Amino acid sequence: MQNTQKQIHLCDCNRSFSLDAERLAAGAGSLACHHALCGAELPALETDLAAGRDVFVSCTQETALFGELAESQQAGQRIHFFNLRENAGWSAESAQATPKLAALIAAAITLPEPEPVPAVQMRAGRSLLIIGEAGVALGWAERLAGSFEPAVLITQRAGEVELPAVNEYPVWSGKPMKLSGHLGAFELHWAQQNPIDLELCVRCNACVKACPEGAIGFDLQVDLDACRSHRACVAACSEIGAIDFARKDVARSERFDLVLDLSAEPLLKRVELPDGYAAPGRDPFEQALAVQGLGEFVGEFEKPRYVAFDAGLCAHSRSKKTGCTNCIEVCATDAIRSNGDVIAVDPYLCKGCGTCSTVCPSGALGFQFPRVPDLGQRVKTLLAEYAQAGGTDACILFHAAEAGTATIGRLARRGRGLPARVIPVEVWSADAVGLDLMLGSLALGACQVAVLAAGSHDAAPLKAQAGHGQTILSALGYTGEHLRIIEADADDWQALETALWSWAPAAAVAAPARFRLLPKKRETLDFALRHLVEHAPAAKAEAGLPAAIALKAGAPFGQVIASDACTLCMACTGACPASALRASGDSYRLEFVEKNCLQCGLCVSSCPESALSLEPRLLLTEDARRARALREADVFHCTACGKAMGATPLIEAMIARLSGHSMFATEAERARLRMCADCRVIDMMKTEPAVKAWDLSE
Repeated sequence: MQNTQKQIHLCDCNRSFSLDAERLAAGAGSLACHHALCGAELPALETDLAAGRDVFVSCTQETALFGELAESQQAGQRIHFFNLRENAGWSAESAQATPKLAALIAAAITLPEPEPVPAVQMRAGRSLLIIGEAGVALGWAERLAGSFEPAVLITQRAGEVELPAVNEYPVWSGKPMKLSGHLGAFELHWAQQNPIDLELCVRCNACVKACPEGAIGFDLQVDLDACRSHRACVAACSEIGAIDFARKDVARSERFDLVLDLSAEPLLKRVELPDGYAAPGRDPFEQALAVQGLGEFVGEFEKPRYVAFDAGLCAHSRSKKTGCTNCIEVCATDAIRSNGDVIAVDPYLCKGCGTCSTVCPSGALGFQFPRVPDLGQRVKTLLAEYAQAGGTDACILFHAAEAGTATIGRLARRGRGLPARVIPVEVWSADAVGLDLMLGSLALGACQVAVLAAGSHDAAPLKAQAGHGQTILSALGYTGEHLRIIEADADDWQALETALWSWAPAAAVAAPARFRLLPKKRETLDFALRHLVEHAPAAKAEAGLPAAIALKAGAPFGQVIASDACTLCMACTGACPASALRASGDSYRLEFVEKNCLQCGLCVSSCPESALSLEPRLLLTEDARRARALREADVFHCTACGKAMGATPLIEAMIARLSGHSMFATEAERARLRMCADCRVIDMMKTEPAVKAWDLSE
């Protein structure tokens, strides 16, 4: 790994943790250890940058200082940062952390930057919709008119409020019906309930003066409870024509870049709100913060397309029969919707939590920020370097870039830090860590995998994935707890400390796998499971490996069971998106390949006889890869000529359904149902009375 063009600078941050320079240099090459790199020893960094070397600095606290120094040397692309202090050094086991330090250094200097992710372009102008009670909404519109292009939708009256004297921005009134869209393209639909059309109104206040009940205020809203239908206001406005109590066309809609929703109940009720939409409620301070935040969204933006979608693998629907809806149910932003037989992902609404890819059984949705192969290569490198440096019982800790890093930092500063065997791996969102990453990491040599759910909207999908994985591992004879989802944030760092320091190492695979994790989820799972089964401790036990492992509902593995009600209509074979069910080409036989089954349920919902059911399990034998017969039947032959007509259960089911029809009331008529089409016509000609041409009169 020696490379004179790469210089590694480690800093123990004023001797606050131990660095074994000799052992680390043996594996990392050109390496220098410092005590105050951001202070007195800064010239050493400047010298290497000036010499044209690629510099790797083990400090993320002073990235601004070091980055400014690199820019002054026109070397901004040649300086790289990674964290050793919070991730390894600040720990009660700092003295034992050298293998982890070596692994983190190796990953930082050897792994290439991931390929760029396709981007989504977003653009937002200053068109701002303000929704709410008249006084507050108009008040904010007046204050923001100089920096935004406001429009106001008044949803209710509030005391003696007057419309602005100068008509410089749109003011409407009505009931919001639907708000959709995203930053730069919000669309509001509302119903105009006020008889006065404020778009036509010239604000002459003639209607206010003409109303005998005083039902019209200076906000030009009509109090319909006080109105006695004199219609004096209509007469006063006759020349303008802005007042109509019988208006039928009340539907209105407009598009906006930004939305400030001041309603007591927000129009959008989502776990994760779209960028450019703020619903601060009635608190003035929160409203001010929301307005400040909206100003930051004006301009042009680029964000990653977090999720890749392969429609060919989607198991959502077939022929209007619904199967898998996992991604739709867990999406926190409403970015996923049904789109016929597949789903549609709105990249403008998606914020990259990745839960959809975690719960997708087929891999049709793949998280790509970062991609699984890139993460797998990082895990593989970390585990290999950790073991080579003498480390044992490695535990991989996946954590979110923002919330997880903050929690680990708080633990390092205030608590015992991470145990020496716990290797943190940063991801954009912890929710995107699915079963393929969990089992793949164990196959690559980790004895345990933890997911820090800090920043997660809902840890339930993660726990379900870990539950399926742990069930499989326990059945294979791997003792201990291998998978753990830790719900803790920066304010509850003690929960992370307890979960990690009290966790006894579990049994690891005897020989780490050499394969790479693949882009396709099912292929990665297949490789990982085959490796874990090959080295399973249960195989050496007297009882041996079980033939199958029972799993809970929701698992992505299992079998389909066909009852005697199956007529071999083969509707299920057309519905199956994974080719797990298929019709035999040489006989009337329904075949099933268990390895392909997603347990999506499309076959069950498509079966007209309700003859199919699902059983989640993991079949360990080679039978999982072979086609086996679920249902087989003899051929039904025409009772008259012996011609093959179809599968016996299908013909018998048809006969049973038609036997009660008036066209088949007699035994002779019912007997024709067992004949082929040709014989049926011949029998009718022979036995049915018919009118002869010569018997007809004029």
